[in-house]
Amino acid sequence: MTVAIHESLEEGIRLFRIKRWDKALEEFLKVDTGSFEPEDNIELAYYMGLCYTKLERYDDALLYLEQVVTAAPDPLRVYQCRMTLAYIYVITSRSKLAEFELGRLVKGGFESVQIYTTLAYAAWSQHQYQKAVDYYQKALDMDQDNATALNGLGYILADSDIDIPRGIKLCRRAVERKPQNAAYLDSLGWAYFKNGNAAEARSWLRKAFDLGSHQQEIKRHMKIVVEDGRP
Repeated sequence: MTVAIHESLEEGIRLFRIKRWDKALEEFLKVDTGSFEPEDNIELAYYMGLCYTKLERYDDALLYLEQVVTAAPDPLRVYQCRMTLAYIYVITSRSKLAEFELGRLVKGGFESVQIYTTLAYAAWSQHQYQKAVDYYQKALDMDQDNATALNGLGYILADSDIDIPRGIKLCRRAVERKPQNAAYLDSLGWAYFKNGNAAEARSWLRKAFDLGSHQQEIKRHMKIVVEDGRP
């Protein structure tokens, strides 16, 4: 990499590290790649993909992240980009593609709580409840106190009527670890409702609503429980 190219990238990387995603992207777009070596293109693609992800320009992000996972020599950078690809696919309702990216990581010898919780969410979004349960359990086997896995597994067990009492216990453990997390409070309230305890459900759902009134799932659960009318 020439000094001039290095200097062009350096400012973008500096801005990226202080979370000025938009300004960093502006700098990266100014870089002249005419004399780039292959590794220079990978470096630029890596940062541009992450910037576009942070700016929620997901289709643009995919173009650059795919370049990294197919050509980068650094396995940790490939891991990060595959995880980012999986995240994008999950939130854009392309769960099968998320599973593909995460499956590639597992086959490559990578295992982590984050991989298994993301796989679980992808399975749940496709209504593959037992598969989701299995993935969340794998995450808990690695970290029994992981709040994301506790909440996810607890919610599915209660919502799908697989094991409502255990679902309540797991959701409560998640809330104990992160008592100000609106999603976890919502899961606990919904689990109590599924168990027939409407009064307890309303108590937890009100707390969830106070913290996350903008979240559609909380609104939906609150509406169902209030309209149910049971004491």
